[in-house]
Amino acid sequence: MLHALLHGSFNPRRRVPRRTDEREVSAVDWHHPQWLAIAMLIVVFSCSDALLTLMLVERGAYEANPLMAPLVGGSAVAFTLVKIALTAGGVVLLTQLARMRAFGCIPVGVLLYTVLAIYGALIAYEFGLLNAL
Repeated sequence: MLHALLHGSFNPRRRVPRRTDEREVSAVDWHHPQWLAIAMLIVVFSCSDALLTLMLVERGAYEANPLMAPLVGGSAVAFTLVKIALTAGGVVLLTQLARMRAFGCIPVGVLLYTVLAIYGALIAYEFGLLNAL
């Protein structure tokens, strides 16, 4: 499967689905470059969020996410690696599904833009907190 993914990435055969109603993950093996740009921005924002979170925790703040809070209290490296790995995994999955519809009505591509906007708002909020502390 990894070989097929790598081969398809560098030698794409299907750039669009064969049929108009075809929405399967395997329907295409090439994605528009905009999805790469959005995915990279989300991962960069995730890295920024991890750094800002560690800076805020160092200044007395606490992690509001109950799943990540135990990691922040432990190793900063473990927290950063887990956060970025989870984000990157989710972004890869959403990018693969970008042509499909989530819940039968929302294009998955819109979800990628939404995640990007939420991360942007979160980073702006964290910068505001850093200025207040």
